Amino acid sequence: MSDLPITAEGRALVAGIARRPVLDIVRGALFIGILLLVWISLRPFPDLSGFYLSDVTAGGDAFLYGLFGVLMVVMLALTVSDNMPALKSLLTPAFLLFAGWICVTVVLSFDPATSLRRLSLSVFVVVVAATILLLPKSQDQLLRWCGIAALVLLATCYLGVLLAPHLSIHQAGDPQEPALAGHWRGVFGHKNVAAAMMAMLLFLGIALTRVGGWLAGIAVSGLAAVFLFCTAGKSSMALCVAVLLLTSLMPLVRSLWGRALLLLTPLVLLNLLGVGTVMSDTLDAIASRLPLDTSFTGRADIWEFAFDSLRRRLWTGYGFESFWGSSAIQNLQEGKEWAALASHSHNGYLDIALGTGLPGLALLIAAIVIKPLRDFQAADQGGNAGPLAMLFLRIWLFGLYLSAMESFFLDRADTIWVTFLISVFGLHYLARFRMRS
Repeated sequence: MSDLPITAEGRALVAGIARRPVLDIVRGALFIGILLLVWISLRPFPDLSGFYLSDVTAGGDAFLYGLFGVLMVVMLALTVSDNMPALKSLLTPAFLLFAGWICVTVVLSFDPATSLRRLSLSVFVVVVAATILLLPKSQDQLLRWCGIAALVLLATCYLGVLLAPHLSIHQAGDPQEPALAGHWRGVFGHKNVAAAMMAMLLFLGIALTRVGGWLAGIAVSGLAAVFLFCTAGKSSMALCVAVLLLTSLMPLVRSLWGRALLLLTPLVLLNLLGVGTVMSDTLDAIASRLPLDTSFTGRADIWEFAFDSLRRRLWTGYGFESFWGSSAIQNLQEGKEWAALASHSHNGYLDIALGTGLPGLALLIAAIVIKPLRDFQAADQGGNAGPLAMLFLRIWLFGLYLSAMESFFLDRADTIWVTFLISVFGLHYLARFRMRS
């Protein structure tokens, strides 16, 4: 009888040890699965021959809403008990004020029902992005899981090019943009999205190499670089090189103000010489003298239309995600009919102003431009600025620059937005907590 308690305790210990690897497998599978859901989506290789790109990226699938709702509950169940300090740390003034203003714009929205529905998916996605980084137990494990997901994505894209080129390479028969024929897009709906993702995977490959994962790192970097070149995404290629060059100077510039000047000056210039040209004749004259396409492939027309619309609701905007594709666009002038089919303004900052007004734009800048840079500075000063922090910094900076020409901020489950958002949360955590190596 005296052996019974010892036997029961031993059995409990054995059961605990047996359960631990299973839970690790579940965490890893969930981490990789979520990344692949975001990157590959539920509708990979969309056929562009019969409809507009806005139909591909509308994101109105009820199943997607339900899936991310379930994932949010699962992620909270897995992370709350062991990571409450990390989750509480997210209640910063920058995040809270921005979230609060978003709720105000839903109430004041031109179409409250649409804003509320789209906000629900955004909330699910934000919670998943905030908790996914709490699943790994170490930086090496996190990067290893990211590497596995990246290789699966790259393999899927290359297999698509080989086996189904009509679904993974832009075709001359695509009704919306036949001029893109021959440009690779992989699982994505547009070569610009593919190019942006390949640039971010290139950053991941470099990080894997720096932590000793030479084989995976070289494979991810090499495959992503080749695919990026085949997308012919000139903006993403140029921004990728710029980000690598600027971040390589970070060890030489140690002060927060110096780093802000180094990293954010190009962001200001991109917006001034891009969307700023439709606001100022002086900026337009300067841009016209540069060896650039001053129309930015026709973006100037849509920027001008967006600015004219913004002036009518400067302080409140039209409501969260309720301008493009809605009844807010009406009584169009002759020659402006294309605006009814547009899905965004090709500038993330302008779209945020359209949806949430100038206060929303200011709060967005505080939350995802200023705060992440301060977080990196805090991580660096705390001795936590290793390959993982540099990976998050590069993805964050690339996303900021890209948003001067594309629009993905707050775009629910958008591939680039969620990847960018994970990097923002990653910098937040690294500024406050230290992960095991």
